[in-house]
Amino acid sequence: MVLDYSKWDALELSDDSDIEVHPNVDKRSFIRAKQNQIHQERFQRKHQIETLKYERTINDGLLSRIDRLVQALQSHGDSTRDSDELVFQALMESAGDPADDQPPPRPEGVYSRVDGEQPPYSKMMGTLVDQVKKEVDESKAENRYGEYVRAIKGHQEKVRGLQAELKVKLAELEKEDTRKITSESIHTGFDSSSVVKSTDNKKMPGPGKDKETTVEVLNPGALQKDPLLRTNSVESGAEADVEEDNDDDDIKPTALGRAFAQIKPGDYRACLQFISEHPEVVTERETDGLLVEAFNSQMAGKDAYAQQCVHQALLLQYCRSLGRDGINLFFKRITTPNHQAQKVLRDDVSSTYHRIRTRAAELTQERAADPTAGGVEQIQLHAVEPGTSINIVIPQPGSSDPVEKAAREAFDAFPPGLQRSLESGSLDEVNRVLGKMSVEEAEEVVGQLGENGMLSLEESIIDATTEEGQAKIKELEKKDKGGEPGDAEILALDKKLASTTV
Repeated sequence: MVLDYSKWDALELSDDSDIEVHPNVDKRSFIRAKQNQIHQERFQRKHQIETLKYERTINDGLLSRIDRLVQALQSHGDSTRDSDELVFQALMESAGDPADDQPPPRPEGVYSRVDGEQPPYSKMMGTLVDQVKKEVDESKAENRYGEYVRAIKGHQEKVRGLQAELKVKLAELEKEDTRKITSESIHTGFDSSSVVKSTDNKKMPGPGKDKETTVEVLNPGALQKDPLLRTNSVESGAEADVEEDNDDDDIKPTALGRAFAQIKPGDYRACLQFISEHPEVVTERETDGLLVEAFNSQMAGKDAYAQQCVHQALLLQYCRSLGRDGINLFFKRITTPNHQAQKVLRDDVSSTYHRIRTRAAELTQERAADPTAGGVEQIQLHAVEPGTSINIVIPQPGSSDPVEKAAREAFDAFPPGLQRSLESGSLDEVNRVLGKMSVEEAEEVVGQLGENGMLSLEESIIDATTEEGQAKIKELEKKDKGGEPGDAEILALDKKLASTTV
């Protein structure tokens, strides 16, 4: 049998009994020096690998933003606007998600001599655009926009070439690092364990434990009024039509947002100071709240304040899109005299306010022409016959009766919000859910409830031994003699107007 010892050729030894050194050199000192040299080279190689991997990660993030900037510039190629203004607009469009603006932190030991944190991508892109603008100004080309695109594409190719060089160098270092067998290469090939559990999983009640008691009811779904006690989870688009709460209806500016809206447009020093002291104001909800405030103010006739709210809302939107570290750069550019950032913001504010003013004027005309246009029809359930009440009957699951089985299938097809309201047994809850539906949908739901026997009419029991009961009996007898209509009706569909706010 032939044994292959070639795998031991990859061992890197610092101590060998066959080593021969100069007679004037101590053998132990030589071995220790050799060992230190091996460990130092290995440490430097690993440090270079970590550094190159980090550089490639940063360059990947920067290259993706440069690609988006080039695409944005090419999309505005046919525009007749000023080239500097188009470049700034393209930079804003290619900013991306502010949450991804901060590069990943440096690994331990990588660029440890560099003070401060890694600058955000927005600052890198701003520096790149400033550098390209300087190159375009020095070239004095007639087609400035084309020169912008050409210069940015040149930087794009440089970053791609650098990435290719780093990839080759990283592959060489990783190959050299795995060429020798070291203690770090030793790992567990496979490991498994098994535990035999007892098949007798019955638990004996402890002496200090109380017995759990359950109550059998006719309608188990009524016990699940609390959403936290429901065991089934439903993900359906119909849930949105009948859910209890809707945060979009409550969008309004906070006290902090209203305070920011009081700053006059153009006072960017005060705006920057306010954002620096209250960075939590730079959120999407504050922007939406100020736009809603602008619309309501325009409806109330406060044109100046409405336009001021639009200006401050878009200012927050720009700051949010540029990221935390891009805010100072934005205010630096917008406070520079005759900078294109001022014109971009003014045009955006003007177009947004124009849409709000136009929509407010249309609503005012519609309300003046039709005063009842501010409401919507709703379907509601009410008992018509005096002395009667509408009760809700939930069909039981797993029934063998074909009628009740069909009724259960119809119940399961209802939206989850409607199912919960029916299981609560409250007619007010059902009416509240029906009020959120359109008239056609609500009429169809009420028809299915009646066809499947989920609504039953029961007469109230009147105690004739009391004065109140005798008065009710006389009132019913009086109505019967008068022949009032409604004897054959079980329930009514009440169409009413509910006030809504825009």
